[in-house]
Amino acid sequence: MPHFRKLPVTIEARQLTPENAIEIMAWCGSDMFWSKPLFDMTLGIIVPTLEGQHEAGFGDWIIKGVKGEFYPCKPDIFEITYEQVPADV
Repeated sequence: MPHFRKLPVTIEARQLTPENAIEIMAWCGSDMFWSKPLFDMTLGIIVPTLEGQHEAGFGDWIIKGVKGEFYPCKPDIFEITYEQVPADV
């Protein structure tokens, strides 16, 4: 079976925090919502993706893809998939 490796692509990403939630919502055209109102009242956002709307909580990364699309990524997956590069790359 053939194997493939992702091409090196520079993306823009921001980690969602309580302090930057409004800025990130404006950046990706998202809406604020209560992600688990019956349990822990955790605040999160809905991220409009190519596959529909996905939930992102504080600590998740919001990624802007190569075609301008947005999607959330859990911190552990982000850490093993991406590394920071200078802004001009």
